[in-house]
Amino acid sequence: MILIQSKEECKKNSTPTIIMKQPKRYLITSALPYANGLKHIGHLAGAYLPADTYVRYLRAKKRDVVFVCGSDEHGTAIPIQAKKEGTTPKAIIDKYHEAMKQDFKDLAMSFDIYHRTSEPLHHETAQEFFTQLNDRGELEIKETEQYFDEEAQTFLADRYIKGTCPNCGSDRAFGDQCENCGRTLSPDELINPVSTLSGKTPVKKKTSHWYLPLGKHEAFLRDWILTEHKNDWRSTVVGQCKSWIEGGLQSRAVTRDLDWGVKVPVKNAEGKVLYVWFDAPIGYISATRQWALDKGKAWEPYWNDKETKLVHFIGKDNIVFHCIIFPVMLKLHGNILPGNVPANEFLNLEGDKMSTSRNWKLEMRDYINDFVKNPDGTDKENGGGQCVDMLRYYLTQIAPETKDSEFTWKGFQDAVNSELVAIFGNFVNRTFVLMHKLCNGKVPPFHNDLIDDKDKELITKITVAKETITASLEAYRFRDALFEIMDLARAGNKYMQEKEPWIVARQATKEGIPTPEAQDQIDNCLHLCLQLCANLAILVNPFLPFTAKKLCHMLKVVDKMLDWENAGSLKLLSVGYSLRAPELLFRKIEDAEITAQVEKLKSGLVKPNNQFTKQNTEMKPEQKPVIQFDDFAKIDLTTGTIIAAEKVEKADKLLKLQVDLGFETRTIVSGIALHYQPEDIIGKQVTVVTNLAPRKMRGIESNGMILMAEDQSGKLHFINPETLIDKGSKVS
Repeated sequence: MILIQSKEECKKNSTPTIIMKQPKRYLITSALPYANGLKHIGHLAGAYLPADTYVRYLRAKKRDVVFVCGSDEHGTAIPIQAKKEGTTPKAIIDKYHEAMKQDFKDLAMSFDIYHRTSEPLHHETAQEFFTQLNDRGELEIKETEQYFDEEAQTFLADRYIKGTCPNCGSDRAFGDQCENCGRTLSPDELINPVSTLSGKTPVKKKTSHWYLPLGKHEAFLRDWILTEHKNDWRSTVVGQCKSWIEGGLQSRAVTRDLDWGVKVPVKNAEGKVLYVWFDAPIGYISATRQWALDKGKAWEPYWNDKETKLVHFIGKDNIVFHCIIFPVMLKLHGNILPGNVPANEFLNLEGDKMSTSRNWKLEMRDYINDFVKNPDGTDKENGGGQCVDMLRYYLTQIAPETKDSEFTWKGFQDAVNSELVAIFGNFVNRTFVLMHKLCNGKVPPFHNDLIDDKDKELITKITVAKETITASLEAYRFRDALFEIMDLARAGNKYMQEKEPWIVARQATKEGIPTPEAQDQIDNCLHLCLQLCANLAILVNPFLPFTAKKLCHMLKVVDKMLDWENAGSLKLLSVGYSLRAPELLFRKIEDAEITAQVEKLKSGLVKPNNQFTKQNTEMKPEQKPVIQFDDFAKIDLTTGTIIAAEKVEKADKLLKLQVDLGFETRTIVSGIALHYQPEDIIGKQVTVVTNLAPRKMRGIESNGMILMAEDQSGKLHFINPETLIDKGSKVS
């Protein structure tokens, strides 16, 4: 019997746990990837690996959990890719659906179902969703002018149109989103838009579409996000939602003029489909329905019962869709709302943003081919599951949970060699080698009368670790949880080094055999180390499933030992039980492998247009005379919000603005009418020179000046804070 501290004593140094009502069931989703190409490790780190880790933890706790994902097979990205490859959209989605499904499987993503939005069940589900909202008057029909390609004779939605991003100035912006900064866009916001079909400048043409009037639901969103979830959701998620809400919620089109997608189930709607960002999240529901059909279960409780906890794992570029648009849809349809949306930031690669167009990326398939599997699907020598877990470990260690992070091949090598091999693997290997050498390959007894302070310290660490790691997992802090596990392995190494059972065996011998007293000391040390190995298997299982299974094999225990309730126990292994010979858990990553990967990455980079680069580097803005600090200090810069805007009569370039400065509202005339429509800038936060002498323009007294920046194309951009701040804040 092992003497351990009381629960009260064990909890002294533990992290406090918030006690919440346990959900009856869980529905976990990972963002549906577009079936237009292979996905890279940035996608894996953002939406799939953290979800898989969380799901494995829930399963270990014996929770009722369903984990759904699938291919997003609609939208303009699919036919565009089909055109590039000279094939059909159907051929594209079939090709990439199967490829992504296999990649996820090879990297141990444990989806309960990996569905696809081209299935009839999804079309049926999405159309029913639209019909219910439309029949209840929750959607509105509006006629607007949209970009039209006269040569291709088609409206240009989303990826059919590209231009310069109004936010970051990148030329990699499309009609739905900027590839560089991730900002959600509309075609009207693009600077110098061109058709991706013909390369021609489009014209405006009238068309009618169904819209979801988000503005009607502002009060609900404010209360639900900014009040109810302001403390338990990630600050970046709440902050981005707040910016959207404060900026004024506009109606969002839920249909598109396309021939690829879910048909709008209304008469006289030929040539129109559901907008991909309307139908794609409904894919979570259709996937659940298909899973339930396959399992002979009811799907409704997972989407309709308030005792179900719904968690969306996504990247930050999908926040607006999962936290504002889809929740409004769910509320109107009568479904439950997400309990959390732990969105991750972006993962960069070797000092630069990952980019498919520039081929600056590490695809999941490339890693699998280079480290995990042979072309015939068998495990590579020195590859297989250990290399899967190596990647899972490093991506979790550097997970962009609160800010952008970076994958480097040198960092990957250091994480594997210095931590997985030198700390975790080393502890397990030393324990097993010494157990076979000094304890006849069996679990030795623990002699409670010989317990010392070092034993007590390790026992406390083992028993307390579970609570700390559980708290981190429940809060979606996977990096912190993994650190605690590695720290526990580190404590095991320290304990063994202090105990030195190999020295005890040599120094206290009688005819080459340790004395009974010495053997008792050895027994105690290796008993605790073996119990720690078993605990490490349980705790690391959500993160490194292959490693956990290999440990179970060496310990000769069934997988049931990996149930979370067993963590913290010091009775996982029975005294006298024979264990298998040690096997190395991880191999080292050699310098030559890292060099080869870096060279491969650099050699595949698509270089930017030299003429464009030269032009940019040679262009120098006109420099104004140098001023002294005292001159600059005279300028009073204040943040404000545009609350009203209108065109100035007989002045093509001027807009009359009402700007709320917090302490007062000012009229300011600004020459931005050629760049912005009045209705588009309501709610925009701006920086104002407030101590500029009043000036009359077209008979209107202007009391201030809005700061703007002009890019190389001549487009003006507002100079505003990175995030929304209080009106009246001073700029210095």
